[in-house]
Amino acid sequence: MTYFVTGASGFIGRFLLEKLLKRQGTIYVLMREASLGKLDTLKSLVGDTEGRIIPVIGDITQPKLGISADDMAKLKGKVKHFFHLAAIYDLSAPEAVQVSANIEGTRNAVKVAKEMAAGCFHHTSSIAAAGMYPGIFREDMFEEAENLNNPYLRTKHDSEAIVRKDCKIPFRIYRPGMVVGHSKTGEIDKIDGPYYFFGLIKKLRKLLPPWMPVIGIEGGRFNIVPVDFVVDAMDYLAHKDGLDGKCFHLTDVDHYKIGEVINIFARAGHAPQMTMRIDTRMFSFMPPFLRQTLGTLPPVKRITNTVLEDLGIPRSLLKFTQYHTKFDNRDARAALDGSGISCPRLDTYAWRLWDYWERNLDPELFIDRTLEGRVKGKVVVVTGASSGIGKASALKLAAAGAKVILAARTPEKLEETKEEIAAAGGEAFTYSVDIANMEDCDRFAQQVLADFGRVDVLINNAGRSIRRSISLSYDRFHDFERTMQLNYFGALRLMMNFLPVMEKNRSGHVINISSIGALTYPARFSAYVASKSALDAFSRCAASEYSDCNVHFTTINMPLVRTPMIAPTKIYDNVPTISPEEAADMVGEALIYRSKRIATKLGVFGQVVHAVAPKFAEIIINTGFRMFPDSAAAQGKKDDSQPSVVSPEQMAFAYIMRGVHW
Repeated sequence: MTYFVTGASGFIGRFLLEKLLKRQGTIYVLMREASLGKLDTLKSLVGDTEGRIIPVIGDITQPKLGISADDMAKLKGKVKHFFHLAAIYDLSAPEAVQVSANIEGTRNAVKVAKEMAAGCFHHTSSIAAAGMYPGIFREDMFEEAENLNNPYLRTKHDSEAIVRKDCKIPFRIYRPGMVVGHSKTGEIDKIDGPYYFFGLIKKLRKLLPPWMPVIGIEGGRFNIVPVDFVVDAMDYLAHKDGLDGKCFHLTDVDHYKIGEVINIFARAGHAPQMTMRIDTRMFSFMPPFLRQTLGTLPPVKRITNTVLEDLGIPRSLLKFTQYHTKFDNRDARAALDGSGISCPRLDTYAWRLWDYWERNLDPELFIDRTLEGRVKGKVVVVTGASSGIGKASALKLAAAGAKVILAARTPEKLEETKEEIAAAGGEAFTYSVDIANMEDCDRFAQQVLADFGRVDVLINNAGRSIRRSISLSYDRFHDFERTMQLNYFGALRLMMNFLPVMEKNRSGHVINISSIGALTYPARFSAYVASKSALDAFSRCAASEYSDCNVHFTTINMPLVRTPMIAPTKIYDNVPTISPEEAADMVGEALIYRSKRIATKLGVFGQVVHAVAPKFAEIIINTGFRMFPDSAAAQGKKDDSQPSVVSPEQMAFAYIMRGVHW
């Protein structure tokens, strides 16, 4: 038996070849000349060890499929089954491309099948041929299709029409549902259909525990089938006698609403499920012109596009949230009776689809998540780079290939950092600057821009911390002024110098080293927390203004870090802290993921507690305030040489509230 197959290298085609190879005969496959190099790979995938797959050079968009006269003469009268699978299965593909492949390609295939005197023309259509029919669409229905105003729906309907009207040899039509991966292996070749929701499910899993109920949409209905069921059914029906001229719905008996589909895959991915789902039809009370007007408003369009882009969902898929067509498949089930072929329930193999996607197709797998990929060759300014977090971050960034601008007050310490970077093969440049001096900030910024022409990343790390209770600060207003001067105004001055260039270049990243205190509001740090909170607030406002300029802002709410800044407080010698290197890892994370905020779990928890139970948070903070005394320096005592003794109660409290300033 001889077969001719178009679209053999496609997803359905490849699995169909495996089935046909189990039968006797030769399989001719239409291939573009440029794709011949992939033939050996295809043969290996489908297990053709005997050379039974033979390529025929051609192109479905060309007259007579681009097949030469010699090849046509060799094939005439030999082909028993002509399988036409080649088509565009992409909702977002340009209409002209879909017309060329789906409509003209089918027209060319029908003519060639007739010229070859093929025994039967097997056309792979789609349930899309029904359009958006408002009811149950049977296998004997075709002209009844409605709402074919989408290029994909229309071209699939029109291509099937060509087979029905113009095919002069026996034909059979197969309308698969929404084809997903293999039910036994999960294998799929691209993201399509329900896979577009996987990114959303993964984000929910990262944000919330799996038992947390969430609100979602009910939406239209999807009919989902695994590729192995489709090819098993096609292979069986193609070789069964007495089925010429018929159409078969290769669909699942069950139709799943979008919300149900998302929940099935959420269970497979151990993500929270949408326990409360809103039916999108409830918005049908709004006049169509009003819905259309709202959808075209610039803010609405931008928000919608941003969310869809972030989730990897094509806008064209939104149309199918209103897809409510059901498909009757009684003819297919009757023809398959006794074969043992039936469509498995989605929930029995969804975990395999999820697992294959997460291991092989998750878009995040193909994003360069290395620090080097983000900063190599970039100009990165690090303030406070002579010690602590700044120095550790500078060393890390230089090792990743960044051109690091080291900024601090002390030239000698800057040179030490530069020498360490150079010894490790990195590149660094030193600039002495007092960030608390506005004129010096301007001088420094303009010099850097003159020397390098741009700044790609600004890390505002230089800061001052004062640990002193308010009752000891009544006569020390200058503490608040100098803390604000460095932590807020200095950082702000640098941003105001570098942002115009970032905006012009439409590229930039500002990382502000803030504190866990801006989330937990610890006692004794009113001056410090106020200055960091001001910086956080500015960052949130600026992020909104520069969102469309590709300029990113990240706030890192650092926990307590063992740096020279906390050395004067002897009690910190006995409480848990993180190292500067661990803090530098958080800076690296900010650069790689460009997160809006990076904070510890305790910091986030503290923010939540302050929001929902402020009095409870106040009591906890006050307990720590009374448990840990002011330092000798804060009390105005000159002799602070003796190490502070920490009680077991203080140690336990500090470990429970790990990273919080006390």
